[in-house]
Amino acid sequence: MSKPKIVILGAGYAGMMTTKRLTQKLSPEEAEIVLVNKHNYHYQTTWLHEVAAGTINHNQARTIISDVINPNRVRLIYDTVVKVDKDNQKVILENSDLSFDYLVIALGFVTNTFGIKGMDEHAMFIQDIDSSQMIREHIEYQFVKYKNSEEKNTDDLTILVGGAGFTGIEFVGELAEKVPQLCKKYDIDRRHVRVINVEAAPSILPMFDKDLVDYAIHSLEQRGVEFRLGTKINECTEEGFIVGEDNELIKAGTIVWTGGVTGSPVLAESGFEITRGKVTVDSDLRAPGEENIFVIGDCAWVMDEKAGRPFPPTAQAAMQHAETCANNIVSLINNYPLENFVFDDKGTVASLGVTDGIATILGGTKLSGKPAATMKKVVDNRALFLIGGLNMFLKKGKIRPF
Repeated sequence: MSKPKIVILGAGYAGMMTTKRLTQKLSPEEAEIVLVNKHNYHYQTTWLHEVAAGTINHNQARTIISDVINPNRVRLIYDTVVKVDKDNQKVILENSDLSFDYLVIALGFVTNTFGIKGMDEHAMFIQDIDSSQMIREHIEYQFVKYKNSEEKNTDDLTILVGGAGFTGIEFVGELAEKVPQLCKKYDIDRRHVRVINVEAAPSILPMFDKDLVDYAIHSLEQRGVEFRLGTKINECTEEGFIVGEDNELIKAGTIVWTGGVTGSPVLAESGFEITRGKVTVDSDLRAPGEENIFVIGDCAWVMDEKAGRPFPPTAQAAMQHAETCANNIVSLINNYPLENFVFDDKGTVASLGVTDGIATILGGTKLSGKPAATMKKVVDNRALFLIGGLNMFLKKGKIRPF
């Protein structure tokens, strides 16, 4: 009997961790493991806002997959997934087809603009390494343009950020660090640069308690970030956002949308039943009605039965999905019972720049300022270590002094 083929789609947190765990739990004789990814590198999704702001180099946020996953143990395919043919147990790639016995879909997210007119055409997105690097280059270009222009238009220096969730707030936090550096570099008065965050909800970061949210808003405002909360974006144009009942135009030279994400469009293309772009998986992380297909990471809604809603789609959740998924694939191969996913909430941390942040950790302990910023680096370094071991941690780890 031929050994089973396990195919993992996507090399984000969930896909990389699943691959690593399977290589630890199964010998080469027990299963063939294939990892498919669009690029030959994995990137730290939770660092993309720093790449976009220019506070870290894009190479720090990415790691060559073959430096972490042994290509002699795992077959690495760099190609784009087009569709999953569930009936014939095949994955349709841009350049080939791939059969599977067990499939793990961990294709990550794409930006969701919620149908806001003009957002797709005129805004930039913190979606991957390339898009984030483009934002960084665009921001610096606006400073150069302003510096060299005879007719100074301060709108060119305005950075408009839509959305006040994790990505939006962490991005403006990094901009609060980067803008003074750019002003010094190009000899521009800091007062000419505006960073404006627009959010339809009445506050920011709804996953945190009010006292931490108030701290975050005050900290960012002290460093020059302006908030327009409770402000609906009606339209995005090449000039900026049109907002509110009076259709006010907020002009900007840089427009970034961070207001939402959804699962990979491959899910819908492949005939999975989706809710808001994701698959609501069974408790063992399999797609409903499928014996051998798992959906994890940003592609999955994993229900928190106690709360009656899905667990938040965080990096720690994705890596925990991977542990359960790998265990269950091994169980299927050996005809053992499957386990249900149990989320171990290790806390929530948001950075507000290099030396500032807010956090709620085990037992409900709240942190703000430098202790929270330190905790954020601990969380990031732990993820690096889990995926790539000591070598990846030493190469990429955030051991930045305060």
